[in-house]
Amino acid sequence: MKPRLQETYKKEIVPKMMEAFKYKNTMQVPHLVKIVVNMGVGEAIADIKILEQAMSELALITGQKPAIRRAKKAISNFKIRAGLPVGCKVTLRKNMMYEFLDRLVNVALPRIRDFRGTSPDSFDQAGNYSLGLTEQTIFPEIDTDKVTRVQGMDVAIVTTAKTKEEARELLRLFGLPFKV
Repeated sequence: MKPRLQETYKKEIVPKMMEAFKYKNTMQVPHLVKIVVNMGVGEAIADIKILEQAMSELALITGQKPAIRRAKKAISNFKIRAGLPVGCKVTLRKNMMYEFLDRLVNVALPRIRDFRGTSPDSFDQAGNYSLGLTEQTIFPEIDTDKVTRVQGMDVAIVTTAKTKEEARELLRLFGLPFKV
């Protein structure tokens, strides 16, 4: 079964984008490539259980097993040696990506306290969007009673858009709320 947002993209978003940007072909319309969810866990150097907890929570949130990220270089000020585990990440594509974006936009973001929208300036030159979340407890899959440590995460939404305007319109049509 196809995810709800994927159906919405084909039936509603593509015609609106073709009209707004005067595309001649449906293949010119930008689409989502992948969503990368990253958790930096610097405290994992002292206690590996913190990283294991973060990985299990990220697996619950995304529905996919995270990969461990290791330090590339040694940084003596932070007591980091090259090769030590410092975080975890998940790359979501296709159905899992649409399901995660649906839950992020419709369930998780509205649960943020004093939420007024996401920043409209977080686009890079290639039309990709980055979003930082301060705590993992905004996702309903996480049991707040079992959380030992509040952990933030970065969400990078990669699109095929050529400009920031195209990417902003695409994500706005997907339901991502931007500050006015």
